Amino acid sequence: MPQVCDAPRVAEAGKAKRRLEPFGYQLLLDLYHCKPGACDDLTLCYNFLEEIVHVLKVEPQSPPYIFRTDGKRFPDKAGLSGWIPLVESGIQLHTLTPKDFISIDVYSCRQFEIEPIKAFVREVFSPKRLDAQFVERGLDYYAK
Repeated sequence: MPQVCDAPRVAEAGKAKRRLEPFGYQLLLDLYHCKPGACDDLTLCYNFLEEIVHVLKVEPQSPPYIFRTDGKRFPDKAGLSGWIPLVESGIQLHTLTPKDFISIDVYSCRQFEIEPIKAFVREVFSPKRLDAQFVERGLDYYAK
């Protein structure tokens, strides 16, 4: 079940109470029972990282980086790990082939729409279940 972490912050005592803007926003997605082969598909995961920047409407700082874990040495950790750095922060992807499980972290210092990201993730990986958590980061970043 999706969880939203939304801790309201207020300005110093004695001043008008208002919520301070957080520094950043992080969407954490856990994908269970993804379509067969998705967790080990280097091209699919690379293209996902390349394309999600358009859904988020952010600027990449470089092409994605993606690595394969040695499934013979680490059979329970077999899969891919990838990252695309953004001007606005970054996106990480981790897959675990033995369980057809993918975790995705989307972090941006700009606000973004959650539902289009979830829809894109569902389209690419076809998980049977998707859990989402949203976290506001740096709640006191703009405090004086």
